[in-house]
Amino acid sequence: MIGAVLALGGSAAVRAQAPPAASQTLTLDAAIERALAANPSLAAARASRAVADAGLGVAGERPNPEIAYEAERETPRQAISFSVPIELGGKRGKRLDLARAGVAATDAEIARTIAQIRNDVRRAYFDLAAANQRTAMADDLRSLAVRARDAAQARFNAGDVPRLELLQIELALANVDIELSAARSEAQALTAELNALLAQPLTTPVALADQLGAMPMPVLDDVVATATRSNADLAVLDRRIDEQTARRALADSMRHQDFTAGGAMTYDAQPEFSSGWRASVAFTVPLFTSHRAGVLVEDAELRRLQAERAALVATTTGAVTAAHVRAAAARDQIARFDAEILPRALEVEQMAQDGYSAGQTGLPQLITALQQGRDIRRRRLDAALAYQRALADLERAMGVPLR
Repeated sequence: MIGAVLALGGSAAVRAQAPPAASQTLTLDAAIERALAANPSLAAARASRAVADAGLGVAGERPNPEIAYEAERETPRQAISFSVPIELGGKRGKRLDLARAGVAATDAEIARTIAQIRNDVRRAYFDLAAANQRTAMADDLRSLAVRARDAAQARFNAGDVPRLELLQIELALANVDIELSAARSEAQALTAELNALLAQPLTTPVALADQLGAMPMPVLDDVVATATRSNADLAVLDRRIDEQTARRALADSMRHQDFTAGGAMTYDAQPEFSSGWRASVAFTVPLFTSHRAGVLVEDAELRRLQAERAALVATTTGAVTAAHVRAAAARDQIARFDAEILPRALEVEQMAQDGYSAGQTGLPQLITALQQGRDIRRRRLDAALAYQRALADLERAMGVPLR
């Protein structure tokens, strides 16, 4: 029992983990800037812009004319003809409108990728900051366990406590060593995740300049208004709706039947004539296919996208409100921990340590004080991390960086 309780115990103060000498000091803004400059996922997303631009050239192409040579047994025996397909209904303009809408949709997709990378970096950054603090807490806990072991050894040598108490504290020290090793491993894993987002070697040491402090929280009404205006997912849907509208217009233009205008020069028709000409016009008769079904398909898809957007607006509003409530609750918890709870816990813990070292209190009182102090510090750290995660949710929903 003592080993488990001491593993939950804590130090007299929470200190930041000392970064390695070769590590680089990195602010959150610098991390985001580096990710946006070098992240391979964003580079792949930006490469799709060239594809969309190339589609503009394809959409602007015109039908090629046709030249034909004819040889017959009857007169005129030879002819050279020329024909040109002529599109009606503004098909080329509609294709260009669709391609331009596709370019805008691609830009919206790139903006959404940027927003997602910003969000991923923010989460990874503060997850690592929390892991570093947990490592520091475990390191402080080990120092405390060593002092408790030394105090128990001194009291055992003086005959004040049985050997069982000394063995229990030594077992607790071993458990603390395991906890410290696990905390360091988790910090290394989160460092690798952050480095992957920054497109740098996974083992690169990183010292975080921004810790889990409370940031200013925006007003709920402002967040909701910004989210409905700038949310990246909504922006993508808006561009997809524009693209679908252009696709529907193109489908409607297909209902206008094209025609082909042509002419031919004929010759070798003696004795009637040596050369002549003829002109032709050909229309497609919409007897079996009128392309109305294609318009109905595009109309149905447009209505689906519009319904999806309405659902996303409702979902986004709910997500923003929930994240704002969580952030406010976590901020209030942090304020109470810092102003009231944590200072008292530290005082109680120090008094228990001094009393046990002086032989004035027993091991159960020390264990209780350590358990309370550790739980309070862990809850304070959890509240700070929850606050940062809620802010990350708000930033993702808003579609603009939090300041």
